[in-house]
Amino acid sequence: MIEDGPGERSPGPFCFEGVVMADVLKVAVLIGSTRAGSINQSLAGALAGLARGRIEFDLLPMRALPLYDGDLEVSPPDALWDFKARIEAADGVLFVSPEHNRSVTALMKNAIDWASRPAGRNSWQGKRAAVCGGSPGTRGADMSQMHLRQIVVALGVETMPQPEAYLHLGEGAFTAEGFADPATQRRQARFIEAFDAWLRR
Repeated sequence: MIEDGPGERSPGPFCFEGVVMADVLKVAVLIGSTRAGSINQSLAGALAGLARGRIEFDLLPMRALPLYDGDLEVSPPDALWDFKARIEAADGVLFVSPEHNRSVTALMKNAIDWASRPAGRNSWQGKRAAVCGGSPGTRGADMSQMHLRQIVVALGVETMPQPEAYLHLGEGAFTAEGFADPATQRRQARFIEAFDAWLRR
């Protein structure tokens, strides 16, 4: 079952207004769907709002990467070097993962694969990360998140174990201020607080 789908959306850093702390962390954000109106694009935006003043979200342009092929490593695409540099410069990584057929999306897996290459240039090594995701289904992309954790641990990524964030997000889940449901807003605020503390350990 495909719960979210690919599409086009312009990536870039989220901009925040208000007071900014001197030690704001920068987090590279990978979203497994670029579809216009994507639930997970909206989820990332709502989390960015909760993180303002503590964490700056840098949304990485995953659609710029071609389908991974080892032959392309002879002359890697120009987009790869900027992509890898932004991961390496980040204080941490946030994976926002929809679920396609009980796993991560092709877009997400392709980006993870490219950032681990070429040989000896694994940009994931030693990174700390959090994993979250949402879907219209009640399971909230749980299989995708479990599979994603298995993938990145092999690349040297340490993922935050708790809290987990499997979000059931239907129509009307978001407002201009963030999450429409106050309980969801509170839970995700705790998720961001835990992620901030995890990165600063």
